[in-house]
Amino acid sequence: MPQPPWKAWYKLARWRALRLRIFLRDLYTCQRKSCGRVEGNTALLVCDHIKPHRGNELLFWNEANLQTLCKTCHDRDKQREEQASLHMRGVWD
Repeated sequence: MPQPPWKAWYKLARWRALRLRIFLRDLYTCQRKSCGRVEGNTALLVCDHIKPHRGNELLFWNEANLQTLCKTCHDRDKQREEQASLHMRGVWD
């Protein structure tokens, strides 16, 4: 099954630069209220889409829709929340 076209956006230099701008804006701090972890190693941070973009290019690149999360909060908590709400939003693109 072919990858959706938006998956390639994560490989662009434009995304890498935007990701670093968001980390700097958020002072390399997890924006999850229950966390607030400061992490200097960007490999342990995720530039997360607050509202899932589901292929919407405007949402994907919108800085106001991006936040810094530590990898633990993103991979555990945020993913659990998104998976739990799928039945309300429909199927992921």
